[in-house]
Amino acid sequence: MAHDFRRRLWFSLILTIPILALSPMIRELLGIRESLAFTGDLYVLAILSTGLFLYGGWPFLTGLIRETRARRPGMMTLVGMAISTAFAYSTAVVLGVPGQIFYWELATLVDVMLLGHWVEMRSVMGASRALEELARLMPSDAHRIRNDGDVEDVPLDDLKRGDRLLVKPGEKIPADGEIYEGSTSTNESLLTGESKPVSKSEGDDVIGGSINEEGSIKITVGKIGEDSFLSQVIGLVREAQESKSRTQALADRAAGWLTGIALGSAAITMLLWLLLSETEFAFALERTVTVMVTACPHALGLAIPLVTAVSTSLAASNGLLIRNRAAFETARNLDAVIFDKTGTLTEGTFGVTDVVELAGVGRDEMLRLAASVESESEHPIARGILSSVDEYPAPQDFTSITGKGAKGKVEGKTVHVVSPNFVEEQGLTVDDARIQQLQQSGKTVVFVLIDGEVAGAIALADRIRPASRDAVSRLHEMGIQTIMLTGDNERVAAWVQSELQLDEYFAEVLPDGKAEKVKEIQRRGLRVAMTGDGVNDAPALATADLGVAIGAGTDVAVETADVVLVRSDPEDVPAIINLARSTYRKMVQNLWWAAGYNIFAIPLAAGALYWAGIIVGPAVGAALMSLSTVIVAINARLLKLN
Repeated sequence: MAHDFRRRLWFSLILTIPILALSPMIRELLGIRESLAFTGDLYVLAILSTGLFLYGGWPFLTGLIRETRARRPGMMTLVGMAISTAFAYSTAVVLGVPGQIFYWELATLVDVMLLGHWVEMRSVMGASRALEELARLMPSDAHRIRNDGDVEDVPLDDLKRGDRLLVKPGEKIPADGEIYEGSTSTNESLLTGESKPVSKSEGDDVIGGSINEEGSIKITVGKIGEDSFLSQVIGLVREAQESKSRTQALADRAAGWLTGIALGSAAITMLLWLLLSETEFAFALERTVTVMVTACPHALGLAIPLVTAVSTSLAASNGLLIRNRAAFETARNLDAVIFDKTGTLTEGTFGVTDVVELAGVGRDEMLRLAASVESESEHPIARGILSSVDEYPAPQDFTSITGKGAKGKVEGKTVHVVSPNFVEEQGLTVDDARIQQLQQSGKTVVFVLIDGEVAGAIALADRIRPASRDAVSRLHEMGIQTIMLTGDNERVAAWVQSELQLDEYFAEVLPDGKAEKVKEIQRRGLRVAMTGDGVNDAPALATADLGVAIGAGTDVAVETADVVLVRSDPEDVPAIINLARSTYRKMVQNLWWAAGYNIFAIPLAAGALYWAGIIVGPAVGAALMSLSTVIVAINARLLKLN
């Protein structure tokens, strides 16, 4: 459409030059009426104007017919009637009816309208460019490893699940899959908005379209085509851009009202100038045409869709995928955000939170010795301790103590990592308020014994994400309550609530009871967002006013969520709420720019300042209307994700 409007614009501009030169009013204004006059000049003018009217004005004429048939008069109705009236009246004058010729105003009006539409199309294309950028992320082919070990280059369309691929440093990863050999770091910024490279090793998932930055890796293809992460992102973005906005419904109604006002104002303008003044019919007609053109709700039709396109693209490029625009718009009025605990506010993995020193052994040394013993164990506690240490010596004489821990020889010392029950059975007494406090907060505590003496204790828990504190703090600054739902026990929930300064929490809530808790909070009169992992939280996500699936990873098809946050980052929750508020402000601003100017423009176009010598012609009215369109487009493009 942009190319079509540009082509029609250039054609019309070329014809406008001789039309202006042959128009009697323009020649008289420039004092060249006689010098350019020749026999039949008005007929030549009529022929050129007919060509411009039919070709340049065609989009508006067909739009007039379309809107009339649908009984929904709008922007095209006004423009189509304005240029048709000017053309028909001017042609009648050329054929002998007394009056003035408006071909030059017809030409300039069509030029300005085509220019406005061309600018609009380019703006819409620019706003939707994120889809094109996403589509270009995929490489054209892949290095497939055959059964005999040789590598062949094949188009992406030939890939199947289970294929093995080689991805070299600096290349784009051709498909979603799992690394089975090698390690590297990948750049997923264009997909998730996260600029920091992500370390990947054997067993880790990789996303098609991300960039392999360091080492060569071999992957097994997991998802292809429409099932791939990138394809689902593109689908969600397109779905959001095409979805109906609640504010758009208001804009549609306003456009209908404005069309009625414009047609009514045009009729009143014609009658008043003919009945209450001694002006010629041509002057009254010019005022009428100017009113119709000036009041054209062109910018109003663009005001909301353009903001919608910009906000959706902006969100997608930052890993925030909007599935339901109507629900997204409610985010600006939220009163409370409910968080699932595990995997949302916390990392969902066991880790060391505290170390208590009891016998002069330092924290790092105690963790190093404990990690050495636990390196031979597969217990979650063992993995949690190992994750807190970079290097540790190999143990000797490792022995698992069923249900109570493990022991081994480390650098000549006998080291036990055991439960409190084991310590009691050995007759050892540990009386330390710090340990009691850790146990009361719901953390798992293990003791480290060195050569039979209690050296200290290590507390482990599902670690709180560092970003959770900032997310909760930002929500409080925005005047939004923070509430946590968890299936964990009361002590663990109280500890997380204390650490994050949450307003409220509900502990020991089963997955099928989370939706009822959401309803309970809604019955208080609060508008609620539910934030969870999108799987066992699905009923609660569907019940909330806004369902937010966080930490979607490569599985973005969370059908019950209104918004999907690609990154496992709680700070994206206040970000999406802030974007909703900024989007609404832009929509309101655009509605005022698109329709508010008519409060002054319509009386001006009707000739309200004629007594002061100020007269606005149809071309100037079209310029005013197009200026509001350009302002609306620019204002939408200024939307930012704060």
